[in-house]
Amino acid sequence: MTRVVIGVGNPDCGDDAVGRRAAALMRVAAPPRVEIIERDGETTALLAAMNGAELAIFIDACVSGAAPGAVRRFDVARAPLPQSEFAASSHGLGLATAIELARALGDLPRVCIVYAIEGESFAQGAPLSRAAEAGAIEAARLALAELRA
Repeated sequence: MTRVVIGVGNPDCGDDAVGRRAAALMRVAAPPRVEIIERDGETTALLAAMNGAELAIFIDACVSGAAPGAVRRFDVARAPLPQSEFAASSHGLGLATAIELARALGDLPRVCIVYAIEGESFAQGAPLSRAAEAGAIEAARLALAELRA
């Protein structure tokens, strides 16, 4: 089984980098035969990253109004991502569009999960906030547990 974890985000825009941070944390503890990837979120790059995988876990920032750093899990093999929380993206069309395009093409992995971490500050040049760092740690923990289950 091909399994990938894709941390999504722009490393130069504050909390937008939170998905990449979670992926970096996972890299040292990932189970065997799990590929850890970091991407900026461009739609075709995300499609390529999940291509051929039976299981894909995406980790990305979101804006939903929840407390900064909050982590939520979405089973996108069963239902689309809430567009309202993933519509604003520094990645162009973004993760929700990539997932729905993969679904339409019949290329969505059989198991496809998104861990969404609530962002606080997305300013150009800003560092990752403390809340986002805590969210990255929690999302990495949850994703690792899911991969080991």
